[in-house]
Amino acid sequence: MDVTYSTSEGRFNYRVGAVAVDEGQLLVMRDWHCPYLYLPGGKVELHETAEDAVLRELREEMRAEARIVRPLWLSQAFFTEDASGERFHELCLYFLVSLPDSLSASHGETFSCEESGRRNAFFWLPFEQLEREYLYPSFIKSAIFDLPEHLELVSEVE
Repeated sequence: MDVTYSTSEGRFNYRVGAVAVDEGQLLVMRDWHCPYLYLPGGKVELHETAEDAVLRELREEMRAEARIVRPLWLSQAFFTEDASGERFHELCLYFLVSLPDSLSASHGETFSCEESGRRNAFFWLPFEQLEREYLYPSFIKSAIFDLPEHLELVSEVE
């Protein structure tokens, strides 16, 4: 069971995100019902650690056995989701991860995987291009240039 719930005032999510960098590029993804790019990851399940959740999500979304390098950010975000118009309060732990060599940026700019009948497209985007992209979380566009050595708190209010 995912750690998420809805009220008349909006939805709460507890999720994880994977920050994969290679050769000055960031791995982002899109599924076909979303107009924006985002980082791989997903909701944490009840009684699941954030570390286990991010590794599980990468296995599900990309068929990848990744390795966690370190936690980067705890983000508290307050936003309205573009596709649904639903108001969100979201806590997300972002981890720097290392992916298998077969998924490195040198093996190609894009690839796709199917998850639960849905096709996910993955893109390696150069850091310098991020500012021009419709990408969430938006703080990543500048934060990617100086990854923290220790966990940092980030707040985003839209």
